[in-house]
Amino acid sequence: MIYPIVVYGSPILRHMAREINRDYPNLQSLISDMFDTMYKSDGMGLAAPQIGKSIRLFVVDATSLADEDPALQDFKKAFINPKLQLLGEETMVMNEGCLSLPKLREDVSRHNRVSISYYDESWNHHEEVFEGLKARVIQHEYDHLDGILFIDKINPLRKKLLKGKLNDIAKLKVDVPYKIKVIK
Repeated sequence: MIYPIVVYGSPILRHMAREINRDYPNLQSLISDMFDTMYKSDGMGLAAPQIGKSIRLFVVDATSLADEDPALQDFKKAFINPKLQLLGEETMVMNEGCLSLPKLREDVSRHNRVSISYYDESWNHHEEVFEGLKARVIQHEYDHLDGILFIDKINPLRKKLLKGKLNDIAKLKVDVPYKIKVIK
């Protein structure tokens, strides 16, 4: 099933998502549907709040960028109930976009290294350290679980300048090749 992407203006994107347990209904199907929705929307990551589910789950697949960064080969994972820890002081600024903020891209500073503990789709527990682009993708999706959007991390003046575009997104006045919706 391909879900519509929940966009800016939907309160669910600002809520702290809740943890789930291993008997969450149809979890395997949900994860598969999230990957399908992400691919259909041409994304690299998708968090459950972005499809209207306020649970601590996100999926990533950045293997399409493996030609640019070989470390991304086979970087396809589901993260259930993740707990993130930022490592070190080193940060990197890169341009980011988001399926829930279509047609917007801004420079965002993020930590270069993170440690994350999580469960995979088979409910196996993992603790891993990621750096570079992997760390960036994880931080972006993890923020969704805490009700944070990448625009919250940009200069306040720059964010103010985006107000018109944000209002258009909230009114669904944006042309994208995937289905979008606002949940009130």
